[in-house]
Amino acid sequence: MSNARPAAQARAPGRAVAAGMGPFAIGSDGGGSIRIPAAHCGLFGMKASMGRVPLYPGTKDERYPGVSSWESLEHIGPLSRTVADGALMLSVIGSGPDARDRHSLPKPDFDWMGCCLGGIKSLRVAYSADWGYAAVDPEVRRVVGDAVKVFERDLGCIVEEAHPGFDDPYLAFWGIVALESDLRGLRAMVAEHGHHMTPHIVDFIMRPWTAEELTDAVMVRKAVTNKLWRFMTRYDLLLTPTLAVPPFQLHVQGPEKIDGNIVPPFKWLAFTFPFNLTGQPAATVPAGFSKDGLPIGLQIVGRHLDDPTVMRAAKAFETAHPWHDKWPSLLTSMGL
Repeated sequence: MSNARPAAQARAPGRAVAAGMGPFAIGSDGGGSIRIPAAHCGLFGMKASMGRVPLYPGTKDERYPGVSSWESLEHIGPLSRTVADGALMLSVIGSGPDARDRHSLPKPDFDWMGCCLGGIKSLRVAYSADWGYAAVDPEVRRVVGDAVKVFERDLGCIVEEAHPGFDDPYLAFWGIVALESDLRGLRAMVAEHGHHMTPHIVDFIMRPWTAEELTDAVMVRKAVTNKLWRFMTRYDLLLTPTLAVPPFQLHVQGPEKIDGNIVPPFKWLAFTFPFNLTGQPAATVPAGFSKDGLPIGLQIVGRHLDDPTVMRAAKAFETAHPWHDKWPSLLTSMGL
């Protein structure tokens, strides 16, 4: 891994695990925030199926504006250097329901550690490099494309390029966030503390959302979910880049251009947030590195509630394409 500064979104827990300060960390993922730092730090990260890991008080406590947001989007999960370490964490935090979380699922009928065993030969795998509409950095296309070949060449899967066929749901995603937020409480916070808050967050809170915008977001979510479950009747797994770009400099929301196209600040997240809308299990594994030595992630997505297949596929890929012995060059230069 390069000494170049990773993206600001590669948050402290991801950096700490990548540097070997601990075997794993917990992330919260409302639109990708387990998979984003994992991908940009060369780690495994997994957002299990919605409700697999109970969540309280985050998103649930109505007393605190902001904390009570994102209820149907947020997931808790592991960031780790190996798939087995992530499975070990999920065996504890994903072991059954909690009455405080109305979305939590019954105790799983599988063993998380057992999910790491076995191969994935003959699984039907779809690969979408860009959804048919997203701008993607050429190095990401190259590295992820090579990683996808491992599934066919080394793991015995039947791989085919295919897109689910939905339109970009980015605006609808933020409509769902607004719908689930305490806008009254957040606007009171802006009135008192807005000068300390990030401008794009203030803009989001103060936007005069209409009823039609909010219900349109709900309808788009239903359309995306329906497209994906129908698509997944033909495939066991869906592979995509985790992020559209390699890690970038600090103190920006995202690159201004991707593959020569001028893009809004968050378009590099095109592959993560759709699966918060659907609640499907989605993991990221290190696919490889850019020419500058920066980590690039491969996203592995399963059918609704099929966490075991995602975990097994991640472990199978790790075995065929190991990464746990790769450390930041700063550490290796220090003999650590």
